[in-house]
Amino acid sequence: MSVSPESLVSAAGRLLRPAAGDAATLTPGLRARAAAILLRMALDRALDAYWLRVTPSMTRVARHRMLCLEWYAGRDTARRCRATWSALSAACHHRTGELPPSPAEIHSRLHEVTGLLEALRARPGTGPVTSASKA
Repeated sequence: MSVSPESLVSAAGRLLRPAAGDAATLTPGLRARAAAILLRMALDRALDAYWLRVTPSMTRVARHRMLCLEWYAGRDTARRCRATWSALSAACHHRTGELPPSPAEIHSRLHEVTGLLEALRARPGTGPVTSASKA
């Protein structure tokens, strides 16, 4: 059974805004990092679903799907995907001597992922975007 990107975004939102009794069980930095992981998974699954509609072979290599996204989903959507995915990837990794991401930072990424899910669903994925529609 596969979890939908929307379910992952909802779970990330619950981590960032825990119920009153749950707030003390995990530190804010740990909750933010866990939410970042869920958001990146949601974005990955949304990209896989998008490329399955366009061409299933594009789901094999993550680097290719990011590089080619501009020609199929548009420049703005591709730029937003790359920036959000990169920021979430950085937030997912624990580095010694580095502070964890703040819940506010990841909450803004949650809104960006939600917008990207909508943008990827809205594009029909039938072929490359023409240069006139990229501008």
